[in-house]
Amino acid sequence: MPMVQDIAMEVRSKNAGPFWVTLEIFCKDDEAYQIIKNSPNVTKEKVAETYMVNPEQIKCFYCDSIYVAKFSFPRPKPSGHKYENDMHTGQQYIRLAELEV
Repeated sequence: MPMVQDIAMEVRSKNAGPFWVTLEIFCKDDEAYQIIKNSPNVTKEKVAETYMVNPEQIKCFYCDSIYVAKFSFPRPKPSGHKYENDMHTGQQYIRLAELEV
């Protein structure tokens, strides 16, 4: 079964301010984008399960004109917190990239 990283052009994570994480899936064309967008495994609920977040806290955005899917949710610890281990959330995309489509 292919993974998100096999279909997407790029998968990344970043800060959306000190209290939120944003995960983004960039696709090269509409065909790849529709596969990601319509996948039963790339959903708000699956992202919540994968990142151990309440699904009601996840905001999901689909940018059809540029073939991008985004998921944002509150960080478990604010950026810069003494027990926070990825200040810029640059490493958080990996679990999303490895989801089966």
